[in-house]
Amino acid sequence: MKKSKLLADVAAARRTSGLNQSEFWSRFGVTQSGGSRYESGRNIPKPLKTLMWLYDAGNISDQDLENVRKGLSKK
Repeated sequence: MKKSKLLADVAAARRTSGLNQSEFWSRFGVTQSGGSRYESGRNIPKPLKTLMWLYDAGNISDQDLENVRKGLSKK
């Protein structure tokens, strides 16, 4: 599996993106406080790591993530 620049240093990747914690982490369904804990060194759960890896590799887009959020909120 190719290494993910995003997962190598998630805080630096977020800052480089120009997004605040709420904006960045909400795309993955994570609260700002949860994202802050991950940026501080707490282990990121494997399902979230997989999602972030797919995003970083270009296999899923912001629109894909938004479509899933919209679909889940309808239930």
